[in-house]
Amino acid sequence: MVTLADIQAAAERIAGKVLRSPTSYSANLSALTGCQIFCKLDSLQMTGSFKERGARNRLELIPSDQRAAGVIAASAGNHALALAYHCQQLQIPVRVVMPVWAPLIKVENCRRHGAEIVLFGETYDDAKAEALRQATTSGALYVPGFDDDAIIAGQGTLGLELLNEIPDLDAIIVPVGGGGLIAGIGIAVRALQPHIRVIGVEPAHAPSATAALAAGKPVRVETQPTLADGLGVACIGERCWEPLRDTVEQVVTVDEAAIAQAVLRLVEHEKAVVEGAAACALAAVLRHDLGLRGKRVALVLCGGNIDPTVLSRVIERGLAADGRLCRVRANIIDRPGSLARFLQIIAQVGGSVREVRHDRSFAPGDVALVNITCLIETRDHAHCRELEAAFTAAGIRATVQTSAEN
Repeated sequence: MVTLADIQAAAERIAGKVLRSPTSYSANLSALTGCQIFCKLDSLQMTGSFKERGARNRLELIPSDQRAAGVIAASAGNHALALAYHCQQLQIPVRVVMPVWAPLIKVENCRRHGAEIVLFGETYDDAKAEALRQATTSGALYVPGFDDDAIIAGQGTLGLELLNEIPDLDAIIVPVGGGGLIAGIGIAVRALQPHIRVIGVEPAHAPSATAALAAGKPVRVETQPTLADGLGVACIGERCWEPLRDTVEQVVTVDEAAIAQAVLRLVEHEKAVVEGAAACALAAVLRHDLGLRGKRVALVLCGGNIDPTVLSRVIERGLAADGRLCRVRANIIDRPGSLARFLQIIAQVGGSVREVRHDRSFAPGDVALVNITCLIETRDHAHCRELEAAFTAAGIRATVQTSAEN
């Protein structure tokens, strides 16, 4: 298993080549959570994620006479970007096998960093199998995204930095995908400051660590699409399992609404644009009683590679889950002035109309009625209930929905 000495050696090896990311105290998030919150901003790495730590450490360990054969990896995201960038810095040929659905922006960014891209298969497992096959036939070194001792040691350098930067730290909240990051941090923390709680968090749609802890070994789980796509791993890594089991106090899950809300909170309160995987750390503190009230807590904001169009949708869903955006559906009399009166009720309650759809074609069977659907900006869930009560008082049967209810 990886040791503290391995992690300390990795820290020396990557010093000056990977950003020692800033750690900032957040008064706003502290007030929101009741904890003393510190944010470790690995989202500010050159390629936008902590993956650079492990990738650079692994590449530095390749003997010079083997570098010409190059490296190969399977990834649809941050590992591919980190590997491509640092291979370019070290002048090592790199090939990345990506599923055919890999986001175009990540494909192009990898190419920009000099990687050869191979699109293969519908799933990550398909891409991995092809990468392993090509590694065997070409002689290139296969570099896994998390299940590798050098990768784990590199990721553990983030833990060393936290221990040096935050005196009297009580807990570290770490997103969990394949397990490389939390394994490395756990090893460093257990060796140097074992009183610090290491808590993992993963999306409910990909509970691979939770399943492993329940089974006593890595097991494969069925995953579903998640905003935290970087954590959508079906099975914890074999090399990551023992450190996770031995050093992590607990692992909690968060649902999609919680992740969306956390992305929104970080944008609003911390001015930090992060991907869903990173937001899980805040979501865990907001959604679970972890016994951390008043404690000094570090959130590992592990990545910032979120597509702008996805960010827009995430913010919308976060607003809806927060009760700050709701959808109103009602049937009203189809006569002049009815729509104006309907909208006047919304204005009187203080709602702001973003969209209105006035539908006669698919209205109820009663031709005297018309279907109205409105998207309304509101303050919170209590304001949504106030809006619903106002419609009831006016004799209008209306349904007020947020994403949490639909």
